[in-house]
Amino acid sequence: MRQAFREAGLRLKEQPDFRGWLWVHFVSDAGLFSQGLRLGSLSKLAGSTSDFREALLTGRELLPLLKARGVDLRRHRGGVLLFRAPTWLTAPALAWLTAHVAPMRANFAAHSDPDAEEPREVCRDTLAEARRLGVAVPRLEAAEPSFAREVTG
Repeated sequence: MRQAFREAGLRLKEQPDFRGWLWVHFVSDAGLFSQGLRLGSLSKLAGSTSDFREALLTGRELLPLLKARGVDLRRHRGGVLLFRAPTWLTAPALAWLTAHVAPMRANFAAHSDPDAEEPREVCRDTLAEARRLGVAVPRLEAAEPSFAREVTG
């Protein structure tokens, strides 16, 4: 299989800790989704420095959750760099990229459904896991009204 990808001109990058890599991306999504849900959809994050700042700070506060789950953050330096870097640098960069780089702009624009369930589930699951493990996540908790299940009946 690897040979087929190489022959097609694709470079492979394998993740030695695939489980940790997935957790890093799940938590990253929770940070972005929580802010997107506050705004009505992820597409509304595009171009907004202040909203990216809040999403990054939410992701940063979720790093202890990764540790509590047993993820070795040293093995995922690149994946968590965005959350550890100063937001005065990263938030404007992400805002600019999502406003001016066509593939990034299109990716965020595609997430425009205010009723999408996936972002809500990611946030609910992340918050439930933080609570289960006793990890404080005040920003995600503050966003909970945006993704909590509606009580019926």
